[in-house]
This record gives sequence, C-alpha cells and structure tokens, in this order.
Amino acid sequence: MLFCCQGFVFKRILKQKREMKYKMLVLDMDDTLLTDDHKISNENKEMLFKAQELGVYVILASGRPTPAMLPFAKELQLDNSYMISYNGAVITDLKEDKVIFEQTLTQKQIHELYDYSLESKTHIITYIEGKIVSETDSEYIDVEKNITGLDHNKVSSFKDAVTSSAVKCILLEEPAYLKEVEKDLKAAMPHLSVCMSKPFFLEVAQNGIDKAASIKILAKKLNIHQSEIIAVGNAGNDLTMVEYAGLGVWVDNVTPELRDRANVIVASNNDHGVAEVVRRFILN
Repeated sequence: MLFCCQGFVFKRILKQKREMKYKMLVLDMDDTLLTDDHKISNENKEMLFKAQELGVYVILASGRPTPAMLPFAKELQLDNSYMISYNGAVITDLKEDKVIFEQTLTQKQIHELYDYSLESKTHIITYIEGKIVSETDSEYIDVEKNITGLDHNKVSSFKDAVTSSAVKCILLEEPAYLKEVEKDLKAAMPHLSVCMSKPFFLEVAQNGIDKAASIKILAKKLNIHQSEIIAVGNAGNDLTMVEYAGLGVWVDNVTPELRDRANVIVASNNDHGVAEVVRRFILN
C-alpha cells in the first residue's frame, strides 16, 4: 500500500513538472547533447530551435574550453544566449561576445596539482593561450585533443610553462585507478573543486566552481527562478546542476552510480534524449 502511495505522489509531482513553464534549459555537451561522434542530431537541433522560439534560454554548460564550444553554439543559433565553459569557471555572453564571469586556479595551486600528479602517477594538463599544455603524452590526452580540437603544447617542464593562473587542470589515467585518485585528491585538497567529467578525466577547478554555481549567477542576472530551470547531463561534473535545477534530468547513458540522483531519466545521447526533454517538459 505504501509503495502504491509513493508511486502516486511521484506521478503527481512529475505531472506538475510537465505543466511548469520553464525559462532556462541547461545542457551538458559531451555524452548528453552530442552523440558519440560529437554531433548534434537533427532531432535535438529541431527541438532546441522550437524551445528558443518559445523564449527559453538554451545554455550550453560543458567542461570543454570556450573555443571548443563556440561552433556548437553557432550551429544552435545561440547568438542571444550565454555559455558556461571549463566546468563553470567561465561564463560568456554570446550576444556581447564577452566573458562576464571567470574564476581561475592560481599558479601556486596548479604547481601543487602537478606535484600531486607526480605522486599519484597520473598525467596532468592545463590550458594556456588556447592550447593544451602537458609534460607527457597519453591516449587520454589524445581524447581531449580530439574532442576540443585544440593544439597540444608538450613541454619539457610543466612548471616552467605555467607562469600564471589558468581556469582548470585535468588529471588523466585509467578509469578504475582514477576513481581511487579522486577520493584521495578530495581529501588531500578539500579547498578545490574536484569532479569526474569522463571516467578518465578528473577535473580540478577553484573552490566553489561548478556548473550549478554558474547557473545561479545566470539565473540571477536573467531573473529566472530555480524552479524554472531544467538541467540535463550524464556524469559527475553535471551532478550539482542536475540537483540544483527545478527539473534535473539524466540521459540514459548516465554514469551508473548517479542514476537515482535526478528527477527524470530520458533516452540516451545517441537516441535524442535532449529532444525528448523539450517535447515532454517545454512543448508539453
């Protein structure tokens, strides 16, 4: 009897969410909006155009560097919208073509992370002048190069190359091992924001930086209430925004241990899950 009552309450809440008028749709990119071959499906694109016609702000929110997101923003005609890059460390006003928020790691913090990477036997990259900077090569660094399209500046000394602040670092290694590193790094450096964006990418940003924090900044600027926001993702670096949003959504290829941490699960990234979100909760 209790189970039936709980099911009824859940269905009623979901019905209320379907009837809610949402004003902001925040989308992770890789493995969420984009298919496995890093494209926006025609189905997703069509639905996102319809959402914008209704006045909904479509916001791309990714761990990607800003330059690696811009072609997709253009494809979706987000000229009057905003974009969250580097896992929340940067917010760009696309209409004005300017950064309205940026928070970086200090040079000292980056050097400390480099020392930690040596101890933990992981690769480390950061971003300087629009290039990926590392001291090593790795199949996982190659993935980042392919995803972002950025040049790779392999240097003889990471510390000598990093002489200023930067938006974030990524530690890279085999997934099972990197999961253990994640636990250790969070304990060793609790003053930094640490999260997984892919099983082999451990992202590190300044304290308090994540996608939800940047969504809050945008929501305040646009006078949009938390309850009027939908956030869609698939991985650990999306968790804060999915839990913050009025409607938190996973695509079906979500990291398995996170499946119960959202309001709704839709079709996978390869099966146009974002289009399903727009149809069900924006177009009703």
